Amino acid sequence: MNKPVQPMSSLSLRLPKADRSVETYRLAASRIFPAKLEGALNRIAFSAVHTVVDPFADNDPWLSAAVDWDKTIAFREHVWDLGLGVAEAMDTAQRGMGLDWPTSLELITRSVGAAKRRNALVFSGAGTDHLAVEDARSLDDVIRAYEEQISAVEKVGGRIILMASRALAKLGRNADDYAKVYNRVLSQVREPVIIHWLGDMFDPALTGYWGTKDLDEAMDIAVAIINGNAGKVDGVKVSLLDKQREIDMRRRLDKRIKMYTGDDFNYAELIAGDSEGFSHALLGIFDAIAPAASYALSRLTAGDEAGFHDVLGPTVPLSRHIFKAPTRFYKTGVVFMAYLNGHQDHFTMVGGQESTRSTLHLAELFRLADKAGLLANPELATQRMKTVLATHGIES
Repeated sequence: MNKPVQPMSSLSLRLPKADRSVETYRLAASRIFPAKLEGALNRIAFSAVHTVVDPFADNDPWLSAAVDWDKTIAFREHVWDLGLGVAEAMDTAQRGMGLDWPTSLELITRSVGAAKRRNALVFSGAGTDHLAVEDARSLDDVIRAYEEQISAVEKVGGRIILMASRALAKLGRNADDYAKVYNRVLSQVREPVIIHWLGDMFDPALTGYWGTKDLDEAMDIAVAIINGNAGKVDGVKVSLLDKQREIDMRRRLDKRIKMYTGDDFNYAELIAGDSEGFSHALLGIFDAIAPAASYALSRLTAGDEAGFHDVLGPTVPLSRHIFKAPTRFYKTGVVFMAYLNGHQDHFTMVGGQESTRSTLHLAELFRLADKAGLLANPELATQRMKTVLATHGIES
């Protein structure tokens, strides 16, 4: 049961403010969430999970990724214990943003194997990122690249999340081009897939996806292609940070197709839904807030919508902060939360991306995480925050 415990007023630290001053911040009352889910949920909820790097590896982080496989899989075990599914090797794991295809495939292979040992839910990203955009000459090149990754994921027993393709964004000019690629690829998949529509706020290279920069036209094209392949599509993940577009698309999808919200700004109300339906979830923020998300969903399953919003509502300001523009840098906040909460012993990332957010950003993240009850061990989190601040010249 989630409940407040003793106030954390004895815990304090000095945090920088936007006006260049430093305040003494005292932690709020903590909340305790169950470490494991008992029973099932009435929503399917995937956490798009991060990759834990090996800080002792002798590599060049801007050029290659060194993964701590034990810690990486342990984090997935944590997510599965909470009744959430894992969306593997997606952009949260820095796929195509430092994590290359060979390393992604090894990650998928290990994660699928771990999931099978405990009958847990995992879907894995298949895209075209091993095909350099400048080397993509034709739509057939894009199709072959998709086929290669789909075959590799299916060979290790994985289910597919069909990722948006930078190469297709470059070459696809209109609805017919996108229909050619998606129809061909979907006709060959072994099991129904999740289609991922990732907006350009997450990846600028995907500007104009579906053959147009007009989002209304893009929606029409996407819905037509997806509904035309309904037997091959489990669901659609939309990451446009526009709740009304998601709701409109949800209502237009074939009834066999699920909507998985990817809206890290408005997920609480989209998951709760309305009289005409609701969204399931496939969210990067569920990496950072997994215990709260699990407990909130259990309250929704029990018919306690007020309890659902009581738990999940306070996480939304944190999520909006982590995913603020430039949105593609949200991974830094996700990994920082994992560090604060003891899931890894360092704040080091693929590609050295721990440097993409400012000290002020991390300080505000700490405040918002505390207010949402998301610091699992306040003493540890406070000490680690102090350690990071000290490297930036702020001593407590």
